[in-house]
Amino acid sequence: MKINNNTCYHLYNRGNNREPIYFEEENYCYFLTQFKKHVLPSSEVYSYCLMPNHFHFFIRVNDNVLFEKGIKNFFISYSKAINKKYNRIGSLFQGRYKVSEVNSNSYYTKIITYIHQNPVVAKLVDNMIDYKYSSYSAYLTQKETSLKKQEVLDWFGGLISFIDVHKIILDERQISQYLKV
Repeated sequence: MKINNNTCYHLYNRGNNREPIYFEEENYCYFLTQFKKHVLPSSEVYSYCLMPNHFHFFIRVNDNVLFEKGIKNFFISYSKAINKKYNRIGSLFQGRYKVSEVNSNSYYTKIITYIHQNPVVAKLVDNMIDYKYSSYSAYLTQKETSLKKQEVLDWFGGLISFIDVHKIILDERQISQYLKV
């Protein structure tokens, strides 16, 4: 997919053979550090979640040329560091990263909640706030962040609405899982 300027995307990928891409806590931190270094200069981040074998980011690309160069360097730097540290050989990720253009208001809301709910749906935690490698908790604090926090909270109509929408959609996802059984 061609990446365009001033366009929002759901960016994601997973480990090769669905294997882990993070092996210990410091890997998650290094991943985010490398992302900030290589990708953030060309993008704005609205939400993210790092799962043990995959990741999700909801971003707006502001400079597609800088983004393409940065995302390539990001994956290379992270993969090389992991392979070296853990004496691995070969691809860490399952091919090239994937992107889906976020081009509607309803998709904007759904992708943010979908990303934040991943750890609960995967049964890694019972509550979104308890997952350390997601942007959800950053929305609930006053701490400095590189997320476009105010823009997202304004989109949802404020913090209370942000929390409520996440709970409602999570309940709907959990109910639909039971109906598929």
